[in-house]
Amino acid sequence: MENTLWYKKPAATWNEALPIGNGRLGAMVFGETKSERIQLNEDSCWSGGFRDRVNPKAKENLPKIRQLLREGKVTEAEDLSRYTLTGTPEYQRVYQTLGDVFLNFKGISSEVEAYHRRLCLDEALAITDFVSEGYRYRREVLASAPANVIAIRLSSSNPEGMSFDARILRHRFCENSGTVDSETVFVNNTNGMTVHALMTGQAIGGSLETIGEYIVFRKVKEAVLYITASTSFRSNDTMAECQKVLQAAKDKGYATIREEHIQEYQSYEKRVTLNLAKQTNTLPTDERLALVKQGESDPGLMALYFRYGRYLLISSSRPGSLPANLQGIWCDSFLPPWDSKYTININIQMNYWPAEVCNLSELHQPLFDHLRRMQPRGTKVAQQMYGARGFVAHHNTDIWGDCAPQDTYIPATYWVFSVAWFCLHIWEQYEYTQNKEFLEGHFDLLKDACLFFADFLIENQQGFLIASPTMSPENTFALLNGEKGTLCEGCAMDGQILWELFTAFESASVILGKDADFANQVKTMRDRLPPIEIGKNGGIMEWLTEQIEVEPGHRHMSHLFALFPGNQISAGTPLAEAAKRTMALRLAHGGGHTGWSRAWIINFWARLQDGKEAHNNLVELLRHSTLDNLFDDHPPFQIDGNFGATAAIAHMLIQSSRDKVQLLPALPDEWKDGSVTGLCAKGGLVLDFAWEDGRILEVKILAKNRYDGVLISNNTEYELKLDGNEVKTISLS
Repeated sequence: MENTLWYKKPAATWNEALPIGNGRLGAMVFGETKSERIQLNEDSCWSGGFRDRVNPKAKENLPKIRQLLREGKVTEAEDLSRYTLTGTPEYQRVYQTLGDVFLNFKGISSEVEAYHRRLCLDEALAITDFVSEGYRYRREVLASAPANVIAIRLSSSNPEGMSFDARILRHRFCENSGTVDSETVFVNNTNGMTVHALMTGQAIGGSLETIGEYIVFRKVKEAVLYITASTSFRSNDTMAECQKVLQAAKDKGYATIREEHIQEYQSYEKRVTLNLAKQTNTLPTDERLALVKQGESDPGLMALYFRYGRYLLISSSRPGSLPANLQGIWCDSFLPPWDSKYTININIQMNYWPAEVCNLSELHQPLFDHLRRMQPRGTKVAQQMYGARGFVAHHNTDIWGDCAPQDTYIPATYWVFSVAWFCLHIWEQYEYTQNKEFLEGHFDLLKDACLFFADFLIENQQGFLIASPTMSPENTFALLNGEKGTLCEGCAMDGQILWELFTAFESASVILGKDADFANQVKTMRDRLPPIEIGKNGGIMEWLTEQIEVEPGHRHMSHLFALFPGNQISAGTPLAEAAKRTMALRLAHGGGHTGWSRAWIINFWARLQDGKEAHNNLVELLRHSTLDNLFDDHPPFQIDGNFGATAAIAHMLIQSSRDKVQLLPALPDEWKDGSVTGLCAKGGLVLDFAWEDGRILEVKILAKNRYDGVLISNNTEYELKLDGNEVKTISLS
């Protein structure tokens, strides 16, 4: 059971249900007995189409806003920004639930025995087993990427078979529902986004028929339901698309679909393994989590949490799907928290922190596809709002790649660095894969991100290039008159992101032999960015001048971007000590209280090579920000904490640059024995290694490309010179 989440009772709430997904389709399985609820999602099921929301007063008022900030009139600048920069209308589109499948059974007692509900991470199967009146019942649910269906298989040992009915409900957002044919029912919505969801049934023994919205099964030995959905985002004929998919599924049959599903899923899942405990813990997952919350140590649960994080990314982001959103793909509301869309001032970027190091590089692609979707929208926004070249987006985007400001929330709405941060993921994938063709295909995105800032940045009174207006997401400072301020002329995070972006573009230009003149301009811009400064409190300064924080325990630690995911701050330097002081101050005032914030902190400590503090904060994440189904709890549920912590665990075990790999850089005492296979390092390396009492015995290295660098392990450097596709085993004992 070491790679399984399991429970002794059904889910009482959505936050206890178990997630399955194939990138496009997702479901939450409750595991109930007399009745069952399976909540459905489809990644393109959003509230409507694209709208051009750029405020027509933005560009003409930008100089006025900048002048007000230069004069220290922050409140007036913020008022003018609300009036002239906010999108019209202010809101983007909303991600929504597809609906629910409800199953209602005849003849099953309310009292059952031998109940067992589990999510098998080895095979991506949600299984419910129980005994009622002496007969065993089994239900198996999967989300197949090859077949593009959610499949439910139900069976019973009762010689009389099972009788039940099944229906899809989309509640008030359903326009039509009913029968397609004698085995299939549907629901749809054609207001805004056209949505069709279809469900068809097959039975062994007994009978089935469709009546109204229901598929009715009578005395069947075994039953299978196939569910699929389509929207007008991808299809011009959503009903026909669903019918085609369901017919193909029925022709294949459940056994073949199950086999192909497992094979395809395991092509991702089996790349990486992690073991941190010598003994298998046989307790249910919720009981293990409760014991950790009471103070017990459970390295095996941390390893399970890591494997679960990879499972969630595999299940919510596949080539051809949309990127994982604030809840991955799992959302049970028509108006979810923060619209469950793409919050891009850290949250969606964090979703993809595990992609490269955890050997899931292909699953990064939906993020790049969406960046490409944003490019034409962001080009118009850059021109219309700021009179700038290149492209820009603010702190949110939606399915359509909308780049205009979202909300009227001054601490976040007018932030212009999301595209710059997104583009760093392009460079990260190149660093890990060394794929020049990929870099060539995305070079224009890097260039356009730089072009925007070539036009947008202005010189401040100290001669530095800064952004104005800007803010440090999503923090506020105190003004001399007692009011709160957010907008400012430059802040630490701006320069840190731009340093990384400009460095990446300059390197990409050299590698590809392209745009040397502009690369020189970008280098000059980088040299004029404000430096990282240490403040009077000993921490990293968040703004370019000393400010009093209104909320010293704020969830964002934006001024530590240079530590992680950036690369400007290294362990053992004065800036590293200042970063430690920054975290100490935040945590002393209640910081880390959201799941994703705590996950970011774990990555900080891993980068600082402090295994003790990284582990302590991982424990805090499990104790205070993790639900019984191991979903991250913001609160409410928000999946970025899962992905951020998964990456952090990997970075506790391996860190790398293009020509250096360090093993066990932040190993806590609690993990003194363990093994890992399949983690990736920059430069195109894949590594397997095991350790005892904190010392690595042997490491196996696959070099996908020619590699010339060093391996650091057990405080010793080993020279590495490897040819492409070479496998080398090094004894370190």
